[in-house]
Parts: sequence; C-alpha cells; structure tokens
Amino acid sequence: MAFARIGISGWTYAPWRGVFYPPKLPHRLELEYAADHLDSIEINGSFYSLQRPTSYRMWAERTPEEFVFSVKGGRYITHILRLRNARGAVANFLASGVLALGPKLGPLLWQLPPTLQFDAETVDAFLGMLPRTTAEAAAFARETTLDEDRTHLAAGDQRPLRHAVEVRHPSFDVPEFAAIARAHGAAIVLADTAGRYPVIRELTADFAYVRLHGDEELYTSGYTDESLDRWAAELGGWLADGRDVYAYFDNDVKVRAPYDAMGLRDRLAEWTPRPH
Repeated sequence: MAFARIGISGWTYAPWRGVFYPPKLPHRLELEYAADHLDSIEINGSFYSLQRPTSYRMWAERTPEEFVFSVKGGRYITHILRLRNARGAVANFLASGVLALGPKLGPLLWQLPPTLQFDAETVDAFLGMLPRTTAEAAAFARETTLDEDRTHLAAGDQRPLRHAVEVRHPSFDVPEFAAIARAHGAAIVLADTAGRYPVIRELTADFAYVRLHGDEELYTSGYTDESLDRWAAELGGWLADGRDVYAYFDNDVKVRAPYDAMGLRDRLAEWTPRPH
C-alpha cells in the first residue's frame, strides 16, 4: 500500500508559539507536538550547515514509530558548488548524521538556486553520483573529512534511499531533464510557488514529492478548502496508482503551514500511516 506523508518544512518558528503550539509549551517539546499532528517533517537546518549525529538521533527518538523525516541537502553543494566537484561535500553531508535517523530517514531533498540553469551533463553526473541505498550512503560517507566525533557512518538495516530535486530556473522544464531524473530514479519536486518558479508535474520516480510554498503569495498565503480539495484529488490519484507521496507546506510566515498540512492530511486519511 502506498503512503501519504504530509508535513511541514521545519518546526521551529517563533510566530507559531501560542498559535499552533500551545501557550507555555516548552520549546524542547515542539517537535513532539508537531509530530503528533503530522506524519513527516523536512529538516531544513541541514541546508544551512552540517548538523550533528546527536541531533539526528534525538529527533528520531522524539517522534512516533511511523514518523519520517526528509532531509534537505546542504546549500554548499547546491548553491556554492552548484552540483560540480561535489563528491567531498556530499560525503561530509552523508557522514554528518543523516543515517542516524535509521528507518525514519525519508527522501533527501536537493533544492537548486533560481540562478542555476539546466546543464544536462552536470545534472546527470550529480544524480548518478548519489547513493541509492543506506549501505551505499554509509560507504560514501566514509570518504568524509569530518572529525570522528562529528560523524555517523553506520548504515543500519539496508533500505532504499530516495532523492528529490527542486528546480527554480525555467530552463529545467524540458523533456531532457525529466529523462535524466527518470533514469536515476530521482523525483522532480512539484513546487507550488505562487507562480514565481516553474511547475513541473512529471512523475520520474516511484514516489512523488510536493512542496507547497503558498497559494497566492510565496511563503505567506494559506490554502483554501477548495485548493486543498484539488491537491488532495491530485495526490490521491498518485497514491491510488501505488506511488508514495511526500508533501510539505512551507507557507510559515502567517502560521498557515501546520493547519494546511493537517487539512490535507485529513483529506488523505486513508493513505496516512497512522490513524487520526
């Protein structure tokens, strides 16, 4: 059976306190509270800097058994190196504790900058380099240059490792990019960005990855009942075809993300891994 993992991008936002999070809820319990209401969360801190294995282990311990995290790849790889000569940086990212999530490790998200144009050779080489199992990731991680106390190199149980790519330059909206992603089993992120960036609906993997950044205003506006109905119908069609779906709301500015995520989760209840 396919599963719908519906969640939010990050969980530590000051404006959410006293609105989504109950008043006086300790900050250290915010992850547990969010995880009780949703099925997945994107870890965004990993985009800005390498996290520590102790953090990944703590996040795994504080969430329900069926919970899953997606992990955002580092901007050093995507925005500074721009996918080129990135093997060492990818090794450090994989070694930094990602595998410490164990069975709660979901897809790795690679968000490309809006200034990065499609180059077939670069994209093909990068996606071809990425590990497809946790065992491959552990072997790759052993190439790290990080200090031993900053690393987690154990693969744990052998599991597939999924990758999703979010693009933001219109040059990617071509059949050649979809063909490359499909050849490597990587999902092209379906991103709703209030019209700012390309919307690509090509299904190129055995799962779909959706990021909802705002219906009318990027990162700010919420989704109406009618809009959530439409998204639920589209995602429900993929689920009925046997394709897992990961969907994350990133419209956090006005505290809409968690409520919109719960609304979409309600609409896809038959596909969620935990009862409401």
